[in-house]
Amino acid sequence: MDKAPLTEHLSELRNRIVVSLIAVAITFGICFNYSEDIFHVLTSPLHKTLEFSLHKPFLSFIPSKTPGIKLVFLAPAEALWMHMKIAFISAFIICSPLIFFEIWRFVAPGLLEKERKYALPFIITTTFLFLIGSLFCFIIILPFAMNFLLNYKTENLTPMISVGNYIDLCLKFILSFGAIFELPVILVFLTRMGIVTPEFLSKNRKYAVLIAFIAAAVLTPTPDAFNQTLMAVPIIILYEAGIWASMIFKKKKKQEAESK
Repeated sequence: MDKAPLTEHLSELRNRIVVSLIAVAITFGICFNYSEDIFHVLTSPLHKTLEFSLHKPFLSFIPSKTPGIKLVFLAPAEALWMHMKIAFISAFIICSPLIFFEIWRFVAPGLLEKERKYALPFIITTTFLFLIGSLFCFIIILPFAMNFLLNYKTENLTPMISVGNYIDLCLKFILSFGAIFELPVILVFLTRMGIVTPEFLSKNRKYAVLIAFIAAAVLTPTPDAFNQTLMAVPIIILYEAGIWASMIFKKKKKQEAESK
């Protein structure tokens, strides 16, 4: 494995960033043309919420307690910026497979030949987890969060939400959950690098729970404990999934070493 000079690494990093930015820019133009349709989809948590039941269907969407709520814009450019944010985040999510691929292309030269075979599983896994995290947030977390925030002790209040604040809240939630769902991949990578071991992760589980709630408090765009818990619980579950994935990876690596 040859060692390249720093300038070559920086040049490679620049190329990877440029390719990703060009892809996002092109997709941004397409998404901006459909930003109104995407906006209508993003407002669905305002009008519908999930209901759990012990009978089929166990999960169903029902009208929220504030079905008639309307969004307003408080500045002349707020609506335009809202559409640009929607288009940019949509473009980023759509281009996420390419972005993860470019990340792998930048990292791959520093890996051994046998390690490069993980390129396709890495791209598929990271993309899948990011999209699942975003979808999980939009379908389950956001309706619960909106229903709680708009109906908790608000009987004598009339909600008047600016479209900018609402879209910021939604997009921050969606991106945060998409990033958090990458936790198993991060733990497996750290295990592969020898930085941590499955035993270490299991032994320090209680600290991971504490860090999960701290991270949720930082990442959650609202200060209430309810939404922070909604984010912390998936982090803890994903941490456990990361431990199991690390154990499987370590066992497989040991078997490969013994077979040589």
